[in-house]
Amino acid sequence: MTTTWVPGPRVRLRALAEPSGPVPEPTTRGRLFDAAVALLVLVCEVQYAVDPDDPTGRHSTVGLICLAFLASVPLAWRRRYPLAVLWIVLAANAVTPGDVTRLTFYACVIAAYSAAAYGRYQAAARASLALAVLLSLTIGRSVPHTPFGVEPTVPTQYVPLFISAPLVLATLGLRTWKARAEESRDRLAELERRRAEETRRAVEHERARIARELHDVVTHNVSVMVIQAGAARKIMDSSPEQAREALRAVEAGGRTAMGELRQVMGLLTMDDPGTAVLDPQPGLDRLGPLIDRTRDTGTPVELTVSGTVRPLPGGVELTAYRVVQEALTNTLKHAAGSKASVRVEYGAAELRVEVTDSGGTRGPGAATGNGRGLIGLRERLAVHDGTLSNGPRPLGGYRVRALIPLESA
Repeated sequence: MTTTWVPGPRVRLRALAEPSGPVPEPTTRGRLFDAAVALLVLVCEVQYAVDPDDPTGRHSTVGLICLAFLASVPLAWRRRYPLAVLWIVLAANAVTPGDVTRLTFYACVIAAYSAAAYGRYQAAARASLALAVLLSLTIGRSVPHTPFGVEPTVPTQYVPLFISAPLVLATLGLRTWKARAEESRDRLAELERRRAEETRRAVEHERARIARELHDVVTHNVSVMVIQAGAARKIMDSSPEQAREALRAVEAGGRTAMGELRQVMGLLTMDDPGTAVLDPQPGLDRLGPLIDRTRDTGTPVELTVSGTVRPLPGGVELTAYRVVQEALTNTLKHAAGSKASVRVEYGAAELRVEVTDSGGTRGPGAATGNGRGLIGLRERLAVHDGTLSNGPRPLGGYRVRALIPLESA
């Protein structure tokens, strides 16, 4: 059996003091308008106090004018302190004689509307409005005479109720609708902000991917071509035949680079991926030509493949190929004249790729390096839950090692 918690009197009283909205921000136009409203109501009430519709001679004119000031002047602060203004006007209305109800009635209607529309403490405002309705029902004011000798259809004491209650209810409904509209607008703005942020991140991710692909495609081939062109220049006079061989290697490297660039740009610019015919991305089966191009620069490279060679997902093979390509490119840049070794090990649960060199002199292209290649490799490997470790070897040289899990591949 479940019990329903019912708040006690203390909790309900405490709720009256809890704000349900922000403090209204007063504006110059709002202040001027409220002051004009207060002045207009004051003029009307003073005129009625001086010359009421049905004078009885039982009330002091000065007292009625004081009640008019008490009920109308606070309306100038009806937006900034709507609840306090309502209480003051209700107090003035409560002490107003029954036969001159009109003296404070209009101010009471305006104060009730302001409390419902601008009140920060809505629970207290509703309680005050209920008190106003109760006063209109219990005071039991009556008019000492009837115009034209005809009894009114609606008793006089109920007129404030029939006028104020619909106005207050409509105002509360309008306030609730505005609050919900503002919440919906805020939610929509937040959704648009999140969508813009997601779009921005997607664009940045795509830019990084394109930059990574272009870096991997261009850097290795251009590094090889620069080294071969430099060698051809040095031996052009003494060994023309070897220079021609180096230039042919430069031409072949350029064709390879252009082919891979067309492949990358084709993936980015094709209109209909379903009908496009593109060459497959390089994989481990193309390590041989990659190593041959490196050997053509005069850098000895040894390739060792162990384990059970088997087809792997295209993304894994492309990542492993790029690891070897970037490591050999760094060898050409930073360890000219060294010997390189490439080891590919097919394990049961992971693919291990390791590239080492024996150390050498820094080439002319070393100054252009910014470390972006290794960062791109880590990003590639992270897609497949792989890891990359790199650093100098204890006995000299440099090592780049990548581990790619094959269970998730």
